[in-house]
Amino acid sequence: MLSNRTGKRINHIVHDYVLFDLETTGTSCQIDEVVEISAVKVVNCEVVDEFSTLVNPGIPIPFYASEVNGITDDMVANSPYFKDVLPAFLEFSGDNVLVGHNIVRFDLKFLYRDAEKFWGKTLGNDFIDTFEIARAYLPDLNHHALSDLASHYGISTAGAHRALIDCQMNQKVFEHLKLEIENPSDAAKAVKKCPHCGNILKLRSGKFGDFWGCSSYPDCKYTMNK
Repeated sequence: MLSNRTGKRINHIVHDYVLFDLETTGTSCQIDEVVEISAVKVVNCEVVDEFSTLVNPGIPIPFYASEVNGITDDMVANSPYFKDVLPAFLEFSGDNVLVGHNIVRFDLKFLYRDAEKFWGKTLGNDFIDTFEIARAYLPDLNHHALSDLASHYGISTAGAHRALIDCQMNQKVFEHLKLEIENPSDAAKAVKKCPHCGNILKLRSGKFGDFWGCSSYPDCKYTMNK
């Protein structure tokens, strides 16, 4: 939903939500564009609806991006532009909590940028980042990419890096992660978590000595003395 203020990061369990994913021409929200957006609507932990469309980015898709997601210029040539797609996604999402993997550092930045560019607004939906939850509650895993989490839980990764398949995969991962939150392991209990955003605290060094700082910095600036 469009708003004058961005939504809040939340870390409590929700059973109704919209999980989304973007594919783009690259990793920079300064110069890159969306080429695919997908979402699944979840009610009481069950998928009840899907949204998915290719997007014409208005710029050539680099070879390295096509190598990752399999989306080419020919595939998007007759697709709508993101200005025409985003309103449909916002209607699909409504005021639901938005869930996604690494969305704080990636996907949300594209949505915020384009909502501002098109309408001078932002998205007011609260959000949950499964990447941050995984780092906090599965500290013994060496990597927390979506495919790593799916493999950890025995979920198929076939077709990964297409937006709808990633949504379907991440929805299953999120339901597993909710069980980790409800019954944290001893390793997860030992992880220091930010009281403001729920992300993990990291030991950092400053000119006045060591301190604990939120790993979400600069989005979250919480610190505490060692």
